[in-house]
Amino acid sequence: MAKHVQLISGTSNPELAGEISSYLNIPLTPVTIKRFNDGETYCHIEKSVRGHDLFLIQSTSPPVNENLIELLLITDALRRASAKEITAVIPYFGYSRQDRKALPREPISAKLVANMIERAGIDRVVTFDLHVDQIQGFFDIPVDNIESLPLIAEYILDKKLSNVVVVSPDAGGAKRARRLAKLLNASLAIIDKRRPKHGVAETVSLIGDAKGKTAILVDDIIDTAGTLASAAKLLSEKGAKEIYVCATHAVFSGPAIERLKNEMITEVIVTNTISLPKEKRIRKIRVISLAPLLAESIKRIYEGSPMGVLFEGIYNKLSKKAGYKNER
Repeated sequence: MAKHVQLISGTSNPELAGEISSYLNIPLTPVTIKRFNDGETYCHIEKSVRGHDLFLIQSTSPPVNENLIELLLITDALRRASAKEITAVIPYFGYSRQDRKALPREPISAKLVANMIERAGIDRVVTFDLHVDQIQGFFDIPVDNIESLPLIAEYILDKKLSNVVVVSPDAGGAKRARRLAKLLNASLAIIDKRRPKHGVAETVSLIGDAKGKTAILVDDIIDTAGTLASAAKLLSEKGAKEIYVCATHAVFSGPAIERLKNEMITEVIVTNTISLPKEKRIRKIRVISLAPLLAESIKRIYEGSPMGVLFEGIYNKLSKKAGYKNER
């Protein structure tokens, strides 16, 4: 594999790329990336990629536009250098929350970004937990939308928490919460929430029971943490004895860290789809690495092996820990 595959990383998440490189025992292909004084991005691939299968690791996380342009420019450089096939490993897909028109004269930004990625020359996309599954249909190339919930579930099960209820912070996340509740063999509750305008969430009521229980609040993205903070407050008022927060993507913008420091929240469980700077690594945050799962996915994509087999071992392990039947 190492003779025919090259890994290349943008600047958005070099730590994750390094872990994947170590796991596969394939060195990262050197690339020079810099910003000119006028803000333009420049990149240069420092090694021949002719005839190789390239896996480009780059989250389109904040600063979203810079990281997106970087992804497109590296792709163009690889295509012009005669790479055989280019797979974009985009652990966090920026613009995924702009997936539809809510008002007249609005763009469908997620679709536009998908078009740009395809047009640049990407042959395949690997990502984690798209905000809505339908975004896969915005592409006319294969998209592997990998689920991180099994890894989060395994971490939670290892804590051996008692009397657990999984809580969705809004009706839109009910499917995700139901999935985690099944993996944990736990009960389910849903918070009825209204959002009067962008960035403002108003929690209304809890559908389900949290009294005396360990509540696991689950979402796909933690942005400003406003939704989760208000949800944690409601759960505390409803008698939850402990509150854990978990999500795949730790955007952590604006007042997120201050809100997550709230004493009502025991622990915040996230993955490393987005690189966290030191100032945001508060003590209660636990980061689950997706590098082994991504490395195995890359290996299977190159070999043409089925991806489903990769998860069988994970589900079997979870079924034993949680005491449920392994029904995906």
